[in-house]
Amino acid sequence: MKENWYVLYTSSRAEKRVEERLKNEGYITYLPLHKAKRKWSDRIKVVETPLFNSYIFVYCDEYRLRGSLMLPGISRILYYLGKPAIVKQSELDAIEDFLKIAEGNKVITKGDEVEIICGPFQKVSGKVINIDKKYSMLYLEQLGATVCIETINIEKVKNEE
Repeated sequence: MKENWYVLYTSSRAEKRVEERLKNEGYITYLPLHKAKRKWSDRIKVVETPLFNSYIFVYCDEYRLRGSLMLPGISRILYYLGKPAIVKQSELDAIEDFLKIAEGNKVITKGDEVEIICGPFQKVSGKVINIDKKYSMLYLEQLGATVCIETINIEKVKNEE
């Protein structure tokens, strides 16, 4: 049988343990990880988290793929049109390229000093009051005002790590 990249669905938050188990069984795996800030009551820490929650890529033939279901932490195989979904190498390369580009970008969180990089308030700096996936609320001290800006239009100016 021909070997391909397939996708396995794991138990919640078990991706790293599943990857270790698969490697111990001789499978070739790919688990894309990215760095994210996590806040605890006493500290903020940067941790590596899976880019795709509960998914891991495995390179093997279809017969061996089905055998992987016996390992703890693996819930099921991802299917497409009634067959295990095959992922092209070019798609995995694109994920890897994305992660390399994203690695250099600074993560913006509540309380950070940022600068608006485009639009009518371009080059004005402010403090992040609130942030969600699409918009950030900033307090612009220079103007004495609070504004709502698309998150993509702001850039962190002060590294507080």
